[in-house]
Amino acid sequence: TPGPVLLHVITKKGKGYQPAETDTIGTWHGTGPYKIETGDFVKPTVVGPAWSKVVSETVRKLARTDERIVAITPAMPVGSKLEGFAQEFPDRMFDVGIAEQHATTVAAGLATQDMKPFLAIYSTFLQRAYDQVVHDICRQNLNVFIGIDRSGLVGADGETHQGVFDIAFLRHIPNMVIMMAKDENEGQHLVNTALKYDNGPIALRYARGNGIGVQMDDDLKVIPIGTWEVLKEGNDAVILTFGTTIEMAMEAANLLSEQGKSIRVVNARFIKPLDEDMLKNIFAEGIPILTIEEAVLQGGFGSAVLEFAQQQHATSTISRIGIPDRFIEHGSVSKLLEEIGMTTENVVKELKEMMPEQEKKVMRS
Repeated sequence: TPGPVLLHVITKKGKGYQPAETDTIGTWHGTGPYKIETGDFVKPTVVGPAWSKVVSETVRKLARTDERIVAITPAMPVGSKLEGFAQEFPDRMFDVGIAEQHATTVAAGLATQDMKPFLAIYSTFLQRAYDQVVHDICRQNLNVFIGIDRSGLVGADGETHQGVFDIAFLRHIPNMVIMMAKDENEGQHLVNTALKYDNGPIALRYARGNGIGVQMDDDLKVIPIGTWEVLKEGNDAVILTFGTTIEMAMEAANLLSEQGKSIRVVNARFIKPLDEDMLKNIFAEGIPILTIEEAVLQGGFGSAVLEFAQQQHATSTISRIGIPDRFIEHGSVSKLLEEIGMTTENVVKELKEMMPEQEKKVMRS
């Protein structure tokens, strides 16, 4: 037939496999190992709760005493572990479908009416709503809490889902606060901090996967915005990092302590704003600084530290470890980290290369 032809094919997700065909909430959207005979998922052996669960359940807990709290998701209620919130607060849960820009603007609109919207959105999908974040949320300085799920490397979710750009594309937007917790206990406190924050937009990054299995506090705290935490004291060099890479930093510091080196490890839980007071004190000491981030280096956390050092005319040696300037392919997180050089061994190597310069400075002084 001459001319254009429109072929409209109605597909059925999971066709031919009954558990998938009857799925109505998205459980089979992305699957792990399962028993083919029954459709039962094989639960992996994990230490701590899923990060998505920690965040969503803390939001749910706070929603019981604050009726202004609502949750929004662009078609990922299962992935973002919001089923419990939806069951308890069906009138305060909004699944807008695969429409990230719409979800972001809905959050902005609700915030203009004195609601406290929690926008749960994967890092890779937040990219699609960049204009709405800038113009609808940040320009109006609205109190929207953005939960950036799947931040960092995502392993099995694949190349298109790597959550490595969010720091770089959010950090330069006025009014935005960006956080990431060292563990799930601090994570619940940062959720509380976000929902108690009334000075504009605030974002919490959290990884795909599970926490490390720490004891959870019963009472929630508000952590002062822009404050960091020293996890390990040291005077030969400083590691500034946050989130999932803190374990790597602590391992490297402990290895170097066995070799007579004293490495300070700082939990830089606020990526923006920086803890400028702590940084000024570190600059005054003149010891080397290493930043580590599971995110792109260009425009990232390390770049922010370098910018502030330049503003302060600091002479400290500063080096950065992070995601290189290329797209990261599919693979397990551990394999990908090794491939791009984000390992404990490379952190130790980098610090050793930085510290001889520090020794020369001490001798010259």
